[in-house]
Amino acid sequence: MKSIIYIYSCSIAMALLIACGVKANKNVGEKKQSTTLSHAMNQGTENKTTHIPDPIKILPTEKAEVEKLLTSLIKQRKQLTTEDLVLRLARHFIGVPYIAHTLDRNKDEQMVVNLREMDCTTYLENVVALSLCVDKGKTTADDFISQLQQIRYKGGKLSYENRLHYYQWWVTDNEKMGFVKEISTPNPPFTATQRLKINYMSENFQAYDMLRNAPERVKAIKAHEDKTNGTVVRYIPKGQLKNTELLRKVVKDGDIIALVTNKKNLDTTHLGIAVWHKDGLHLLNASSLKKNGKQVVEPTETLYQYLMARPYNPGIRVARLKLSNIGN
Repeated sequence: MKSIIYIYSCSIAMALLIACGVKANKNVGEKKQSTTLSHAMNQGTENKTTHIPDPIKILPTEKAEVEKLLTSLIKQRKQLTTEDLVLRLARHFIGVPYIAHTLDRNKDEQMVVNLREMDCTTYLENVVALSLCVDKGKTTADDFISQLQQIRYKGGKLSYENRLHYYQWWVTDNEKMGFVKEISTPNPPFTATQRLKINYMSENFQAYDMLRNAPERVKAIKAHEDKTNGTVVRYIPKGQLKNTELLRKVVKDGDIIALVTNKKNLDTTHLGIAVWHKDGLHLLNASSLKKNGKQVVEPTETLYQYLMARPYNPGIRVARLKLSNIGN
């Protein structure tokens, strides 16, 4: 493929495809997880970013490792439900270091693929892309890269302006492409609504390397933001997360969870994969929290406990991958 940068660690991957997402130059404190799905999302990372090495091109041996993973899971596909498959891949990356800004190491937009360092956005993208490849019987590294590009960019067209920087953009486009479906019923538990007002990137363009001296890009981003503004979406308020009997009927293992925010000009602040434990709903995620080891983690605390400690997160949005579910 054209303009591809692929970073892969065999040792991490075999031990194991939007801060969350792309680079904003200024981080703002230890207790903030992120801000929008991709570039804007990174303005609120929980910890300062560590040094990021220059990207390297994929080696033949690294391609072989990706293909080995896909081939292995395709052989097991008939025995795996959608929930099984997504959780298998989500847990595959546990322990991979949390590193922000992995998509913004270049002056111009490039198709970055990085399985050795992840933030919440790229973690989600990698899990979704690999799940779709397995479901479709696609076994090559090029298949994975192509699928990842389809997920990351509006209509699959590679450019900074087309990158799906906000969660609303991401879920809307991926639903249109037939990859996911947003869940917003029944009511309850989807008893709350959010009227979107997302102008964070255009109002803070000086914080972004690819916007600072690019007025045409800022104009394009703002036009997309303004087109989105006023959209009303439904979500589950965090108080409803205690109603596990009802919630288990609505939220499934492997569902995509986005944390709604009341922060100005943003829609969500963090992303992850739903997983049920005996004590309730948990969130598999790439965490920048020190207590989680700054890595992909399946935390011991419930999602309810996590949200109750964060007044700026009033609830969650839910989406589900559209896979064949042949393991049922």
